[in-house]
Order: sequence, then structure tokens, then C-alpha cells
Amino acid sequence: MGAVEARLAELGLTLPEVVPPLAAYQPAVRSGVYVYTSGQLPMVEGKLPVTGKVGAEVTAEEAKDLARTCALNALAAVKSVAGDLDRIARVVKVVGFVASAADFTGQPGVINGASELLGAVLGDKGVHARSAVGVAVLPLDAPVEVEVQVELVP
Repeated sequence: MGAVEARLAELGLTLPEVVPPLAAYQPAVRSGVYVYTSGQLPMVEGKLPVTGKVGAEVTAEEAKDLARTCALNALAAVKSVAGDLDRIARVVKVVGFVASAADFTGQPGVINGASELLGAVLGDKGVHARSAVGVAVLPLDAPVEVEVQVELVP
């Protein structure tokens, strides 16, 4: 177990299995020193724990926890192509999508779940640029989806 996975364990977290693709794509791909994940849903053991729109069927706090799960799934996808999470030089960019009720404007707070997890696990290497976008609907009626771009140590 490397330092990053040891830090996950200190936080009471375990790296999940990579979520299998729902369509014609790979969970993550490597290009040079970068790894790009596909959008990661908050799947837990092959299921979405909650569905619906944030600000309607799902609270902002529930969605923030789901974004945290998305980030864990993204780390699993990164490891699947990088081999070791200790190879992460830094998280470059996080893009979060929030299936939002028409009047919900708290997307940044929701995606903080992913950003805060990456910071807690990776420290300064987890500081990143980010977008948090409200959308009408996500695959499988998921409330949140997160994609991550990381740079690896050459």
C-alpha cells in the first residue's frame, strides 16, 4: 500500500473497484504524463445510492457526499491506468456536473465534496482548477458526476 492509499485508510476510506463503463468508453485514459477520467458517477457496489435532482429529491448535503464518492471512483480509475496513486504529481482539473432543480444554484458547494476529498487525500497535490456545472439530467438519473485530470510524475 502506497502513501496515498495509506492516507485514504487514515480517513476511514478504501479505494473502490473501478466502476465499469456504462457505454462505449474507458473509465480513464493516459496520454503522456496526464490521466483523464471519464465522468464518474457516485456508484457504490454497482448501484447509485440516490437518484434525482439536487434541490428537489436530493439535498445539497447529500449531493456533496455523492461528489466525494465520485472523487473516490475517479481515483480508482486513475490507479487503473497509472498503476499507483503515489505517481500523482498533482490534480490539474476537476469538472463536476450537478443534476439541478430549476432554482438550485449551489453547484459549487456540491462539487466541494470532490475537491475537499482530493485535498484531504493528496494535500497540496490535490489543489486544482475546477468547473461546477448545473445540468438538467445525468446518466441513470444520478445527482452528480465528476471527472478528473491528473498529472503523473514522469
